[in-house]
Amino acid sequence: MTISQLHPVFVDQYGGLRSDDRERVDPAVDAWVDLDAAEIAVADLLVALGQDLDTEDLRETPRRVATALAELLTPQPFSMTTFANDEGYDELVVVRDIAFHSLCAHHLLPFIGVAHVAYVPGERIVGLSKLARVVEHFARRPQLQERLTRQVADALEGELTPRGVGVAMEATHLCMSLRGVCVDGARTRTTAVRGVVRDDPATRSEFSTLVGAP
Repeated sequence: MTISQLHPVFVDQYGGLRSDDRERVDPAVDAWVDLDAAEIAVADLLVALGQDLDTEDLRETPRRVATALAELLTPQPFSMTTFANDEGYDELVVVRDIAFHSLCAHHLLPFIGVAHVAYVPGERIVGLSKLARVVEHFARRPQLQERLTRQVADALEGELTPRGVGVAMEATHLCMSLRGVCVDGARTRTTAVRGVVRDDPATRSEFSTLVGAP
């Protein structure tokens, strides 16, 4: 499945949600995200947790939270710009330290980190900014880091048909640091490798070295 097939309704119409800017919500997205229902649900949740919404601080909070969550959970569609690999480049292409954030699917708390994305071109190469776009696209939904890593690798493999793909992600999960075990400073690293990055020991070693993986 290609990037454009993931959310076809929004590919050409979605202009991007902005927190505290509800009037800018695109009609196509507004048909998918029920902000009125979300606002009521947030208000009910805060009341159930013992909060008084009749205060200056909290009076507009349900609207703000609903709009912010809609932004965080709505994938940004885009077109994957590729070019013919006329020069026959056949080495690793690596973009390191792509900052990302997502929401943990289990607690809806953020996890924040960096992604390193690499591929060995086949017949096509991709605009470098699109590697970051792929990460952002899949991060904008309730996620598991393991699944996010795999989805980025699978999407690049499907779109480019490269000789190999490697993705490494490292993130801090607030569901570990703010609740439960309350461990500060722990970072989770995940990897997904495809093609020659997985099967060729030299290429896999080079990828690991370039992205700082153990």
